Amino acid sequence: MAESRWPSSFLITLKNEHTAIGQRLTEAGRIEGTPMTTASRLRELLARPGIIKTLAPHDVFTARLLEQAGCEMLFLGGFGVSASVFGWPDVGLVTQSEMTEAVRRMAARISIPLVADGDTGHGDLHNVARTVRDFEQAGAAGILLEDQVSPKRCGHFAGKQVIPANEMLKKLRVALDARRDPAFVIFARTDARAVEGLDAAIERACRYGQLGVDVCFVEAPRSRDELVRIAREVPYPQLANMLLGGVTPLLAADELQELGFKIMVDPVATLLATGSVVRQLAQTLFREGRVDTMADKLLSFDDVKQVLGLSDIILSP
Repeated sequence: MAESRWPSSFLITLKNEHTAIGQRLTEAGRIEGTPMTTASRLRELLARPGIIKTLAPHDVFTARLLEQAGCEMLFLGGFGVSASVFGWPDVGLVTQSEMTEAVRRMAARISIPLVADGDTGHGDLHNVARTVRDFEQAGAAGILLEDQVSPKRCGHFAGKQVIPANEMLKKLRVALDARRDPAFVIFARTDARAVEGLDAAIERACRYGQLGVDVCFVEAPRSRDELVRIAREVPYPQLANMLLGGVTPLLAADELQELGFKIMVDPVATLLATGSVVRQLAQTLFREGRVDTMADKLLSFDDVKQVLGLSDIILSP
């Protein structure tokens, strides 16, 4: 296994400095007499010991279910929006305005931080700035930006290409400057593993972190050894994508935490779960002529009303 190209003392110093910056920004979100923003709450989660375990709901109803189940933050992924809203694969067909509207709808109906998938920023530097501002205004606590060429595709699809690292650094600098709330969290993803190799992906992640982004994300590593290297050699908070059916080996949260990852997420699991149950429901209907025989696998109608907050609406003046 290759050794880190960065001296250990340098990595430790960078990691400590990055943690201190995050803590200062969390404090900056606490203005006396004003409520804490969801971005500041997300920074508190990032500063807290332990790994954050979460999912990426594909619609607002699922987001409310996950919040009530105990998730402390959520991701809104392009894959889920492409599939659930339009019935499309994740190949860059969702526009910036369509994604912003999806953010607005979801953020309005949950109270926990929401990180939204900004893809490539939807264009040049001006588009990146607009995407950050629009997502923030729509209620997101953070945005995830990636270094693929546009139109992009799901990180676990073949045929990806990436822009030069220096171009991505310009995009990230613009994203950092575009924030209205200094606590708004910037995630930087690199897809270079599949294009330029693991060494290049690690180097990109380190450069993005050194610029000042809050969380780094090396997409689609192909082995546990690669996950170990990424966690060891990138001295910044990191996200691990545990996509069921993807190219990355699936590790439990405890193991990822031990390696050094800060967040684990499966961006398509809710879609897979929904698809499986709906398919069973249709098969049961056509086989038996009824669906009540599946009642033990389904939410009750009362459960659905509770998730939607019906009683709060009926009782409100």
